[in-house]
Amino acid sequence: MNIEMRYLKYIIKGLKPKNFYYIFNSALKDFLKKRYPIYENEIHIKAAMEWLSLAQKQNKDEGVSAFYSLFEGWAPSYVETTGYIIPTFFNYAEFSKKYFYKEEAIQMADFELRNQLPSGAFPGDGKKNAPIVFNTGQVIFGLCKAYEETKDNKYKKAAEKAADWLLSVMDEDGCWRKNEYLSHIHTYNTRTAWSLLYAHKISENAAYQEAAENNIEWALTQQLENGWLQNNGFYPYQEPLVHTIAYSIRGILEAAIYLRKKKYLEAAVKAATPIMHAQRTDGSLPGSFNKEWKSSVKWSCLTGNSQMSIIWQKLFIATKNQKFLDAAKKSNAYMKSVQILNSSNAGVKGGIPGAFPIYGWYAPFCFPNWAAKFFVDALLLELNPQMHTKII
Repeated sequence: MNIEMRYLKYIIKGLKPKNFYYIFNSALKDFLKKRYPIYENEIHIKAAMEWLSLAQKQNKDEGVSAFYSLFEGWAPSYVETTGYIIPTFFNYAEFSKKYFYKEEAIQMADFELRNQLPSGAFPGDGKKNAPIVFNTGQVIFGLCKAYEETKDNKYKKAAEKAADWLLSVMDEDGCWRKNEYLSHIHTYNTRTAWSLLYAHKISENAAYQEAAENNIEWALTQQLENGWLQNNGFYPYQEPLVHTIAYSIRGILEAAIYLRKKKYLEAAVKAATPIMHAQRTDGSLPGSFNKEWKSSVKWSCLTGNSQMSIIWQKLFIATKNQKFLDAAKKSNAYMKSVQILNSSNAGVKGGIPGAFPIYGWYAPFCFPNWAAKFFVDALLLELNPQMHTKII
């Protein structure tokens, strides 16, 4: 079992006996490919939403804790992902008729207002005054949704201020090169472009739509003949995660839907199809891919599985190709089998690990809030395809 040395040191030097047993037992179960019972989607969604609600209560600032770590417990609240978790809470409140989730979503939106920088941007993780393009886009989703649900203009104004900042730092060719994570260009900023389309929806500011289209057009210059999108990883020379590959595809797909552009839809299909062909018999995907759509890893990036399920479901709606829906349902079934519903550890129960096995190199031994968010979205969409325009 290939567990990184830093985690072995953690276990040997820093953990109490109970934690040592729990971590070792979790890793061993995954190594032996032990999976968990599968129930109706509603049961799994409810458990994941309860976990997300618990994550929001950890830091007493109304943001959502970034993750639960088996080594360190709950992490600080994460501005970026709290932003796109907000629509999930509003959607689940509507679906479940449990309206306290709506109140929690509003609390999250207010948390975002308190974290907005004077420029209108939002900061990156751990750097309170460093504006980041992608993070700002993800918060725009939450602010726009909060405005639609409450009609409170403070959310609209904050979203417009954030969108204006994004336009101010975009280059003429539609690429964001400044204020980028790790100072590297990212094709996955198509998801940021999508957020500008949401800002356009609530404001009717044509400049937002124009900027979004410029970025999508730039992204398409990065697409190879086999569908691969260059610069879609966190940093150069990395074998990109399905997580960031899916971000890239999703932004193009949502732009296709919003703008009714066949060219964008064809590009999304071109990128999503090779991943569908790489799906394993158990419904999982390899955790990362290279530009030939080959993977060097055996573990699975669980967040990416759910993200691709959403993409495939939306592609089915757009193209009526049954293969996309079959792949999505297969992915959802797999994801339900890696969710632990009966743990005595509240930080684990209902959450979704970063990887399977849990010691895979993406968010090892952690339960990220974004993994639970996309898991809920994928299952909600399967249950109620009519919600497809609301799934962010």
